[in-house]
Amino acid sequence: MPITQEAIRTALSRIIEPDLKKDIVELDLVREVVVDEDAVHVTVEVSNPAMHSRKRMEEAVVFNLQQALGKEVKVVVTVNPLSGERANVRKVLPKVKHIIAIASGKGGVGKSTITANLAAGLAARGLKVGLIDADIYGPSMPLMFDVVHERPTTIEKDGKRLIVPVESYGVKLLSIGFFADPSQAIAWRGPMATKALEQLIKDADWGELDVMFIDLPPGTGDIHLSLVQAVPLTGAIIVSTPQAVALIDARKGVGLFNLPSVNVPVLGIVENMAWFTPAELPNNKYYIFGKGGAQALAAELKVPFLGEVPLVQSVREAGDVGRPAVLQGDTPAAAPFNDLCTAVMERVLKPIPA
Repeated sequence: MPITQEAIRTALSRIIEPDLKKDIVELDLVREVVVDEDAVHVTVEVSNPAMHSRKRMEEAVVFNLQQALGKEVKVVVTVNPLSGERANVRKVLPKVKHIIAIASGKGGVGKSTITANLAAGLAARGLKVGLIDADIYGPSMPLMFDVVHERPTTIEKDGKRLIVPVESYGVKLLSIGFFADPSQAIAWRGPMATKALEQLIKDADWGELDVMFIDLPPGTGDIHLSLVQAVPLTGAIIVSTPQAVALIDARKGVGLFNLPSVNVPVLGIVENMAWFTPAELPNNKYYIFGKGGAQALAAELKVPFLGEVPLVQSVREAGDVGRPAVLQGDTPAAAPFNDLCTAVMERVLKPIPA
Protein backbone atom coordinates (compact mmCIF):
# COMPACT_ATOMS: atom_id res chain seq x y z
CA MET A 1 0.00 0.00 0.00
CA PRO A 2 1.48 3.41 -0.94
CA ILE A 3 2.46 5.79 1.84
CA THR A 4 0.46 9.02 1.55
CA GLN A 5 1.08 12.48 2.93
CA GLU A 6 -2.33 12.31 4.60
CA ALA A 7 -1.44 9.11 6.46
CA ILE A 8 1.83 10.63 7.62
CA ARG A 9 0.23 13.82 8.89
CA THR A 10 -2.53 11.90 10.63
CA ALA A 11 0.11 9.89 12.48
CA LEU A 12 2.10 13.01 13.34
CA SER A 13 -1.01 14.75 14.68
CA ARG A 14 -0.95 12.29 17.59
CA ILE A 15 2.29 13.89 18.88
CA ILE A 16 1.77 16.63 21.46
CA GLU A 17 4.45 19.33 21.76
CA PRO A 18 5.21 19.12 25.51
CA ASP A 19 5.66 22.86 26.15
CA LEU A 20 2.89 24.16 23.89
CA LYS A 21 0.31 21.43 24.71
CA LYS A 22 -0.99 21.06 21.14
CA ASP A 23 -0.21 18.56 18.42
CA ILE A 24 2.71 19.33 16.11
CA VAL A 25 0.56 19.41 12.97
CA GLU A 26 -1.85 21.97 14.42
CA LEU A 27 1.14 24.08 15.56
CA ASP A 28 2.66 23.91 12.05
CA LEU A 29 5.83 22.35 13.45
CA VAL A 30 6.01 19.76 10.66
CA ARG A 31 8.16 21.67 8.19
CA GLU A 32 8.81 19.03 5.52
CA VAL A 33 7.74 15.49 4.62
CA VAL A 34 9.49 13.65 1.78
CA VAL A 35 8.75 10.05 0.79
CA ASP A 36 11.22 8.19 -1.40
CA GLU A 37 11.92 4.53 -2.14
CA ASP A 38 14.20 4.13 0.88
CA ALA A 39 12.57 6.08 3.69
CA VAL A 40 10.15 8.69 4.98
CA HIS A 41 12.08 11.90 5.70
CA VAL A 42 10.46 14.25 8.22
CA THR A 43 11.66 17.66 9.43
CA VAL A 44 9.99 19.02 12.56
CA GLU A 45 10.59 21.85 15.00
CA VAL A 46 10.43 21.97 18.80
CA SER A 47 10.07 24.88 21.20
CA ASN A 48 12.76 23.58 23.55
CA PRO A 49 16.19 23.60 21.83
CA ALA A 50 17.82 21.31 24.42
CA MET A 51 19.27 18.05 23.14
CA HIS A 52 17.04 15.88 25.33
CA SER A 53 13.92 17.62 24.00
CA ARG A 54 14.96 17.12 20.38
CA LYS A 55 15.79 13.47 21.03
CA ARG A 56 12.39 12.80 22.56
CA MET A 57 10.66 14.42 19.59
CA GLU A 58 12.71 12.29 17.18
CA GLU A 59 11.71 9.12 19.06
CA ALA A 60 8.04 10.17 19.07
CA VAL A 61 8.02 10.77 15.30
CA VAL A 62 9.66 7.42 14.56
CA PHE A 63 7.32 5.55 16.93
CA ASN A 64 4.09 7.08 15.63
CA LEU A 65 4.98 6.73 11.95
CA GLN A 66 6.03 3.10 12.32
CA GLN A 67 2.86 2.38 14.31
CA ALA A 68 0.78 3.79 11.46
CA LEU A 69 2.80 2.72 8.43
CA GLY A 70 4.50 -0.46 9.58
CA LYS A 71 7.62 -1.20 11.57
CA GLU A 72 9.53 -2.07 8.40
CA VAL A 73 9.28 1.55 7.20
CA LYS A 74 12.54 3.47 7.67
CA VAL A 75 11.97 6.90 9.19
CA VAL A 76 14.64 9.62 9.03
CA VAL A 77 13.92 12.57 11.34
CA THR A 78 15.51 16.03 11.50
CA VAL A 79 14.56 18.06 14.57
CA ASN A 80 15.35 21.78 14.65
CA PRO A 81 14.64 24.38 17.35
CA LEU A 82 12.13 27.07 16.48
CA SER A 83 13.88 30.10 14.98
CA GLY A 84 13.10 33.69 14.13
CA GLU A 85 9.66 34.99 15.01
CA ARG A 86 8.41 31.43 15.46
CA ALA A 87 10.76 31.01 18.44
CA ASN A 88 8.58 33.38 20.45
CA VAL A 89 5.98 30.65 20.91
CA ARG A 90 8.32 29.00 23.45
CA LYS A 91 6.82 29.67 26.88
CA VAL A 92 9.90 29.55 29.12
CA LEU A 93 12.46 32.28 28.41
CA PRO A 94 11.21 32.63 24.82
CA LYS A 95 13.61 35.43 23.88
CA VAL A 96 16.78 33.82 25.24
CA LYS A 97 18.87 32.24 22.48
CA HIS A 98 21.14 30.05 24.63
CA ILE A 99 20.83 28.91 28.25
CA ILE A 100 23.96 27.43 29.82
CA ALA A 101 24.14 25.81 33.25
CA ILE A 102 27.44 26.07 35.13
CA ALA A 103 27.83 23.11 37.49
CA SER A 104 30.34 21.38 39.73
CA GLY A 105 30.24 18.16 41.65
CA LYS A 106 31.57 19.78 44.82
CA GLY A 107 31.78 23.20 46.39
CA GLY A 108 34.87 25.38 46.64
CA VAL A 109 36.15 24.84 43.10
CA GLY A 110 35.42 28.39 41.92
CA LYS A 111 32.26 27.71 39.92
CA SER A 112 30.73 31.08 40.73
CA THR A 113 33.98 32.88 39.85
CA ILE A 114 33.99 31.17 36.44
CA THR A 115 30.31 32.03 35.89
CA ALA A 116 30.73 35.69 36.86
CA ASN A 117 33.72 36.18 34.57
CA LEU A 118 32.07 34.40 31.64
CA ALA A 119 28.98 36.58 31.99
CA ALA A 120 30.90 39.84 32.37
CA GLY A 121 33.36 38.90 29.63
CA LEU A 122 30.68 38.13 27.05
CA ALA A 123 28.74 41.27 28.00
CA ALA A 124 31.93 43.29 27.45
CA ARG A 125 32.06 41.83 23.93
CA GLY A 126 28.65 43.26 23.16
CA LEU A 127 26.41 40.27 23.84
CA LYS A 128 23.14 40.56 25.74
CA VAL A 129 23.78 38.45 28.85
CA GLY A 130 21.67 37.29 31.79
CA LEU A 131 22.75 35.45 34.92
CA ILE A 132 20.66 33.54 37.46
CA ASP A 133 22.35 32.78 40.75
CA ALA A 134 20.69 29.43 41.47
CA ASP A 135 23.07 28.58 44.31
CA ILE A 136 20.16 28.98 46.69
CA TYR A 137 22.05 28.17 49.88
CA GLY A 138 25.20 30.17 49.10
CA PRO A 139 24.36 33.04 46.73
CA SER A 140 27.49 35.03 45.87
CA MET A 141 26.71 36.94 42.67
CA PRO A 142 25.47 40.13 44.39
CA LEU A 143 28.93 40.48 45.97
CA MET A 144 30.81 39.53 42.80
CA PHE A 145 28.91 42.15 40.78
CA ASP A 146 29.01 44.85 43.50
CA VAL A 147 25.22 44.97 43.89
CA VAL A 148 24.84 43.65 47.44
CA HIS A 149 22.67 46.61 48.42
CA GLU A 150 20.60 46.65 45.23
CA ARG A 151 17.05 45.31 45.16
CA PRO A 152 15.13 44.23 42.05
CA THR A 153 12.07 46.28 41.17
CA THR A 154 8.87 45.00 39.56
CA ILE A 155 6.94 45.88 36.44
CA GLU A 156 3.49 44.94 35.21
CA LYS A 157 3.28 43.33 31.77
CA ASP A 158 0.20 41.77 30.21
CA GLY A 159 -1.55 41.82 33.56
CA LYS A 160 1.28 40.02 35.36
CA ARG A 161 3.70 41.47 37.89
CA LEU A 162 7.29 40.61 36.87
CA ILE A 163 10.65 41.03 38.60
CA VAL A 164 13.08 43.38 36.86
CA PRO A 165 16.64 42.00 37.10
CA VAL A 166 19.42 44.12 38.56
CA GLU A 167 21.99 45.16 35.94
CA SER A 168 25.75 45.40 36.51
CA TYR A 169 28.57 45.53 33.95
CA GLY A 170 26.00 44.95 31.23
CA VAL A 171 24.75 41.71 32.83
CA LYS A 172 21.13 41.25 33.89
CA LEU A 173 21.26 39.49 37.25
CA LEU A 174 18.88 37.81 39.67
CA SER A 175 19.88 36.01 42.85
CA ILE A 176 18.08 34.71 45.90
CA GLY A 177 20.64 36.85 47.74
CA PHE A 178 18.60 39.92 46.80
CA PHE A 179 15.63 38.61 48.78
CA ALA A 180 17.33 37.20 51.89
CA ASP A 181 19.20 38.68 54.83
CA PRO A 182 22.92 38.06 54.11
CA SER A 183 23.56 37.28 57.78
CA GLN A 184 20.92 34.55 57.95
CA ALA A 185 21.23 30.98 56.69
CA ILE A 186 18.64 29.96 54.08
CA ALA A 187 17.19 26.83 55.69
CA TRP A 188 14.88 25.66 52.92
CA ARG A 189 13.85 22.16 51.98
CA GLY A 190 14.23 21.06 48.35
CA PRO A 191 10.72 22.00 47.12
CA MET A 192 11.04 25.53 48.56
CA ALA A 193 14.40 26.07 46.90
CA THR A 194 13.08 24.72 43.61
CA LYS A 195 10.06 27.04 43.77
CA ALA A 196 12.32 30.04 44.42
CA LEU A 197 14.46 29.17 41.38
CA GLU A 198 11.37 28.76 39.24
CA GLN A 199 10.26 32.28 40.15
CA LEU A 200 13.64 33.74 39.19
CA ILE A 201 13.25 32.08 35.78
CA LYS A 202 9.56 32.42 34.96
CA ASP A 203 8.44 35.50 36.91
CA ALA A 204 11.13 37.89 35.69
CA ASP A 205 11.31 40.30 32.77
CA TRP A 206 14.48 38.98 31.09
CA GLY A 207 13.73 40.37 27.64
CA GLU A 208 15.94 39.43 24.69
CA LEU A 209 19.27 37.77 25.56
CA ASP A 210 21.99 36.14 23.50
CA VAL A 211 22.96 33.92 26.42
CA MET A 212 21.86 33.23 29.97
CA PHE A 213 24.13 31.56 32.51
CA ILE A 214 22.67 29.67 35.47
CA ASP A 215 25.07 29.23 38.38
CA LEU A 216 23.98 25.97 40.00
CA PRO A 217 24.65 24.86 43.57
CA PRO A 218 27.26 22.13 44.08
CA GLY A 219 26.17 18.51 43.77
CA THR A 220 23.51 16.70 41.78
CA GLY A 221 20.26 17.23 43.68
CA ASP A 222 16.69 18.48 43.42
CA ILE A 223 17.55 21.87 41.93
CA HIS A 224 19.56 20.33 39.09
CA LEU A 225 16.81 17.91 38.10
CA SER A 226 14.10 20.57 38.40
CA LEU A 227 16.13 22.96 36.24
CA VAL A 228 16.48 20.39 33.46
CA GLN A 229 12.71 19.81 33.47
CA ALA A 230 11.81 23.50 33.58
CA VAL A 231 14.35 25.18 31.30
CA PRO A 232 15.39 24.51 27.68
CA LEU A 233 19.12 24.21 28.36
CA THR A 234 21.54 24.53 25.46
CA GLY A 235 24.11 22.68 27.54
CA ALA A 236 26.17 22.55 30.72
CA ILE A 237 29.73 23.51 31.64
CA ILE A 238 31.46 21.59 34.45
CA VAL A 239 34.03 23.33 36.67
CA SER A 240 36.65 21.39 38.62
CA THR A 241 40.07 21.80 40.20
CA PRO A 242 42.81 19.32 39.19
CA GLN A 243 42.80 17.42 42.49
CA ALA A 244 41.51 13.85 42.63
CA VAL A 245 38.77 14.50 45.20
CA ALA A 246 37.26 17.24 43.00
CA LEU A 247 37.50 15.11 39.86
CA ILE A 248 35.44 12.35 41.48
CA ASP A 249 32.58 14.80 41.89
CA ALA A 250 33.14 16.43 38.49
CA ARG A 251 32.73 13.00 36.93
CA LYS A 252 29.36 12.70 38.71
CA GLY A 253 28.37 16.11 37.36
CA VAL A 254 29.07 15.00 33.80
CA GLY A 255 27.22 11.75 34.51
CA LEU A 256 24.12 13.62 35.67
CA PHE A 257 23.77 15.55 32.42
CA ASN A 258 24.48 12.39 30.41
CA LEU A 259 21.65 10.42 32.03
CA PRO A 260 19.07 9.31 29.42
CA SER A 261 16.34 11.03 31.42
CA VAL A 262 18.32 14.30 31.39
CA ASN A 263 20.35 14.17 28.15
CA VAL A 264 21.76 17.71 28.24
CA PRO A 265 24.97 18.21 26.21
CA VAL A 266 28.10 18.82 28.29
CA LEU A 267 29.70 21.72 26.45
CA GLY A 268 33.01 21.27 28.21
CA ILE A 269 35.08 21.14 31.38
CA VAL A 270 37.00 24.06 32.88
CA GLU A 271 40.01 23.46 35.12
CA ASN A 272 40.14 26.16 37.81
CA MET A 273 43.08 26.79 40.16
CA ALA A 274 45.25 24.95 37.63
CA TRP A 275 48.50 26.35 39.03
CA PHE A 276 49.88 29.16 41.19
CA THR A 277 52.43 31.74 40.07
CA PRO A 278 53.71 34.10 42.77
CA ALA A 279 54.15 37.73 41.75
CA GLU A 280 57.84 37.70 42.64
CA LEU A 281 58.45 34.60 40.45
CA PRO A 282 56.34 35.29 37.33
CA ASN A 283 57.93 32.46 35.31
CA ASN A 284 57.25 29.76 37.90
CA LYS A 285 54.20 27.51 38.07
CA TYR A 286 53.35 25.57 41.21
CA TYR A 287 50.72 22.86 40.75
CA ILE A 288 49.27 23.01 44.24
CA PHE A 289 46.20 20.87 43.49
CA GLY A 290 47.84 18.55 40.97
CA LYS A 291 48.53 18.95 37.27
CA GLY A 292 46.11 18.56 34.39
CA GLY A 293 43.52 16.45 36.21
CA ALA A 294 40.45 18.11 34.71
CA GLN A 295 41.99 18.11 31.25
CA ALA A 296 42.65 14.38 31.55
CA LEU A 297 39.07 13.82 32.74
CA ALA A 298 37.72 15.69 29.72
CA ALA A 299 39.78 13.50 27.41
CA GLU A 300 38.64 10.34 29.19
CA LEU A 301 34.96 11.30 29.04
CA LYS A 302 35.29 12.61 25.46
CA VAL A 303 33.97 16.08 26.24
CA PRO A 304 35.64 19.34 25.18
CA PHE A 305 38.26 20.91 27.43
CA LEU A 306 37.51 24.65 27.54
CA GLY A 307 40.63 25.88 29.32
CA GLU A 308 42.69 26.38 32.45
CA VAL A 309 42.38 29.24 34.96
CA PRO A 310 45.32 29.69 37.35
CA LEU A 311 45.11 30.50 41.04
CA VAL A 312 45.75 34.25 41.05
CA GLN A 313 45.38 36.51 44.07
CA SER A 314 43.97 39.39 42.03
CA VAL A 315 41.12 37.17 40.78
CA ARG A 316 40.01 36.61 44.37
CA GLU A 317 40.44 40.32 45.14
CA ALA A 318 38.41 41.27 42.07
CA GLY A 319 35.56 39.03 43.17
CA ASP A 320 35.62 40.43 46.69
CA VAL A 321 35.34 44.04 45.48
CA GLY A 322 32.67 43.22 42.92
CA ARG A 323 34.53 43.73 39.64
CA PRO A 324 35.13 40.49 37.72
CA ALA A 325 38.80 39.98 36.81
CA VAL A 326 37.97 39.57 33.10
CA LEU A 327 37.34 43.34 33.04
CA GLN A 328 40.91 44.19 34.11
CA GLY A 329 42.12 44.61 30.54
CA ASP A 330 45.41 43.15 29.33
CA THR A 331 46.50 41.54 32.60
CA PRO A 332 47.55 38.02 33.67
CA ALA A 333 44.34 37.78 35.70
CA ALA A 334 42.06 38.65 32.78
CA ALA A 335 43.82 36.62 30.06
CA PRO A 336 42.59 33.11 30.98
CA PHE A 337 39.01 34.33 31.34
CA ASN A 338 39.18 36.03 27.94
CA ASP A 339 40.42 32.75 26.46
CA LEU A 340 37.56 30.95 28.18
CA CYS A 341 35.02 33.42 26.76
CA THR A 342 36.41 32.79 23.28
CA ALA A 343 36.19 29.02 23.78
CA VAL A 344 32.56 29.24 24.89
CA MET A 345 31.64 31.52 21.99
CA GLU A 346 33.22 29.11 19.51
CA ARG A 347 31.46 26.16 21.12
CA VAL A 348 28.01 27.68 21.56
CA LEU A 349 27.68 31.18 20.14
CA LYS A 350 29.54 30.85 16.85
CA PRO A 351 26.97 32.83 14.80
CA ILE A 352 27.35 35.80 17.18
CA PRO A 353 30.32 38.04 16.30
CA ALA A 354 32.95 38.79 18.95
